[in-house]
Amino acid sequence: MSVTTPTIDTMQIIRESVADFAKTYILPNVMDWDESQHFPMDLMRNLGAHGFLGVLVPQEYGGAGLGYQEYITVIEEISKVCGSIGLSVAAHNSLCVNHILTFGNETQKLKYLPALANGEHIGAWGLTEPNTGSDAMRMQCVAHQDGEYWVLNGTKSWITHGQSGHIAVVLARTGDLLDSRGITAFVVERGAAGFAAGKKENKLGMRASETAEMVFDNCRVHQSQILGKIGEGFQQAMKILDGGRISIAALSLGIAKGTYLASLKYAKERKQFGQPIAHFQAISFKLADMATRIEAAELLTRQAAELKMNHKPMTKEAAMAKYYASEVAVWASNEGVQIHGGYGYTKDFPVEKFYRDSKLCTIGEGTSEIQKLVISRLILKE
Repeated sequence: MSVTTPTIDTMQIIRESVADFAKTYILPNVMDWDESQHFPMDLMRNLGAHGFLGVLVPQEYGGAGLGYQEYITVIEEISKVCGSIGLSVAAHNSLCVNHILTFGNETQKLKYLPALANGEHIGAWGLTEPNTGSDAMRMQCVAHQDGEYWVLNGTKSWITHGQSGHIAVVLARTGDLLDSRGITAFVVERGAAGFAAGKKENKLGMRASETAEMVFDNCRVHQSQILGKIGEGFQQAMKILDGGRISIAALSLGIAKGTYLASLKYAKERKQFGQPIAHFQAISFKLADMATRIEAAELLTRQAAELKMNHKPMTKEAAMAKYYASEVAVWASNEGVQIHGGYGYTKDFPVEKFYRDSKLCTIGEGTSEIQKLVISRLILKE
């Protein structure tokens, strides 16, 4: 599969298209969705109709057929307006859809990718469990073979679209505990007997992005629903998470840029002591630091994407991008609130929501501590 590097003009067209979509369909509803924890399914379908839910999917499967550089731009522009929607678009594209695209056979791709790419179906990806987050090889969700079927039992937690997702890629233990070859990936369709939605989480931030449990109680899945081979699930998941970390870096980048732009605008307009507060060194230096760190985060993220698109090793670079960009998002949103003063602590200004949303970026798809573990192990091998 060949990928064409996007031209500056092409990237600008994509950026303007996504920014216009976000301004028209997302911005007017941001706080209503946040306050009510409403997951806007109609918006997701609209995102699919515009090609934003199948960014990396080749055109022969109904997708946009774009690469990771364009994908970063899509996630970034959406997240500059609303981190919640950015998170949902990122999880759908980089986890569920990308897992099927990367490891599915031709029959599975033709069956699932078109509806996922056009927004008719929303995807979920189930790795995390109540007692196994970073320690995935201790998962308790198991699958036992029964003739041509596999019977799944267990609970997955903290799953984006755990209640509303139509198609879920589920990792389950099919071998011994702690065996890296003892985990298998299955595609499970909503409506399958024994597959139910569990508790929906009441979160600090990212409140319009649905996070819930998926519960499996003697859920029978046909062997044709296995992605790849039996026992390959853990290795598949680690590869998917490499790409997923670029997604979270892009999400973080969008939140940081959204905070920066809001803070720059406010600092130019807000006057104290007879002049805009941007003229005070204490504020202007905050803006300078924000701009510099955001630039560095973007360079790390774009570098990881370039390696990914050229099929080169990028585990270290993806971990660096995710780690740095997510920490920058938290730091920048904190500075944004400070620049806004008392107004930044209210829901009348966007930095309050950026502040709450940003923290998830240092946790989801591997905490900052896990990223440092990945990075340190790899640099010690060099």
